[in-house]
Amino acid sequence: MSSAASAPRIAFDDLYARELDELCVSWQPATPPAPQLAVLNERLGAELGFDAEALRGPDGVALLTGAAVAAGSNPVAQAYAGHQFGFYAPSLGDGRALLVGELLDARGARWDLHLKGSGATPFARSGDGKAALGPMLRECLVGEAMHALGIPTSRALAVAVTGEAVARETLLPGAVLARVAASHVRVGTFQYAATRGGPELVRRLADHVIARHHPTAAEADNPYLALLDSVLAAQASLIARWMQVGFIHGVMNTDNMTISGETIDYGPCAFMDAFDPDTVFSSIDHGRRYAYGNQPAIAAWNLTRFADTLLPLLDEDYDTAVGLATELVGSFAGRYDARWREGMRAKLGLADTEPDADGLVEDLLTLLRDQRVDFTCALRALSSAVRGTGPGPRSRFDDPAAYDRWAERWQAALAREPGDAIAVADAMDARNPIYIPRNHLLEEALAAASVGDLAAFAELLHIVSDPFVARPGHERYAEPAPDTFGPYQTFCGT
Repeated sequence: MSSAASAPRIAFDDLYARELDELCVSWQPATPPAPQLAVLNERLGAELGFDAEALRGPDGVALLTGAAVAAGSNPVAQAYAGHQFGFYAPSLGDGRALLVGELLDARGARWDLHLKGSGATPFARSGDGKAALGPMLRECLVGEAMHALGIPTSRALAVAVTGEAVARETLLPGAVLARVAASHVRVGTFQYAATRGGPELVRRLADHVIARHHPTAAEADNPYLALLDSVLAAQASLIARWMQVGFIHGVMNTDNMTISGETIDYGPCAFMDAFDPDTVFSSIDHGRRYAYGNQPAIAAWNLTRFADTLLPLLDEDYDTAVGLATELVGSFAGRYDARWREGMRAKLGLADTEPDADGLVEDLLTLLRDQRVDFTCALRALSSAVRGTGPGPRSRFDDPAAYDRWAERWQAALAREPGDAIAVADAMDARNPIYIPRNHLLEEALAAASVGDLAAFAELLHIVSDPFVARPGHERYAEPAPDTFGPYQTFCGT
């Protein structure tokens, strides 16, 4: 193993491990036999204070794959529990991942550096602790796409091949993902703390989270109720943003919901083509629990589990605590709905004061569902009608007359809007992406990468990293999958 002194010089901290040692286990990453970078996010690295040249060097690759541990780093596997498809598992944890440590960016913000695929830990539950290249590249690309769409998310700093094969259905190239997030504290972390340590451990975890993510809660009369309120607001905003771009997480277990309000753990995730609230891609979601249209309700269910862990902190009287939590969690649906409606109105170029805005949104979605029209393409095409440079998405409807009737109402609503039509269209284009990680293109890129050709992956990553700007000559990246593609399934990647 390389010496700590030879790694890229950047200061790591281990605040989480020091403050909450009951919620993690010190562990060393496995040493990959022949690590080599596949993807390096130089821009993200620079924001964190890394030098790209140093990261590409042998010591940098060692740091990014776990072959070296930097000064100040105390790698730990984090413990958490979780409801998986509604059933409680009291001990899950990082079975193939490690929190390397925390670092501060130029603005003083604290970030986790986390390795995924770095070897089995005490939480591995008979797994090998390794990761295959394809799922790590998927997480890298989808995370960067989400970031470019303005959606809070963990991000990949690097993906490296390890030089060894991992056995799944076949032998696949092994890989390690180095990812960055504001933290990896989950609803499941609180569930584990409540089960294993009781109210005092939950209190310490809550104080850690308040200081790191929700500092204004510390000033409230009831800081733990304020923490619940802040997490509810963050998740209502996050889920609304998912829904507005057709994103399906695929496995919204409580151990995959962060307290920071970031999207995390991109396993069987995907984006919809044709709009349908019942869309499911995950191969293991047989009951459609985590279908696109169920995501807001599942988020509320998960947050109720979070509130359960806080009850002893909310009030000494149990019934009073339950009443406080119930009232607050009950506000989630309204908060989500407000964020959803606000975003969808903007995507149609309509102000909140437009009386027909909500009806127009719902009626358009019904048309898209009934006629199996692509969600992303239809919304992006609307701005051409506002500019007068095209007919909008009319040609995508099998029954264009139905769209025409809707568009007549929509144009009448737009006519009531103040301001210049071009400015309205520009604002719509800033909300409606051209490019998302289309499932057929991502599968093409991952298939090529599995045999050593990363060109298609690099091109797709480049495209989705700037999703609102048209790229002449790249029209295929903006189109839904051909009829010959599918039915499509995604897998958890373990």
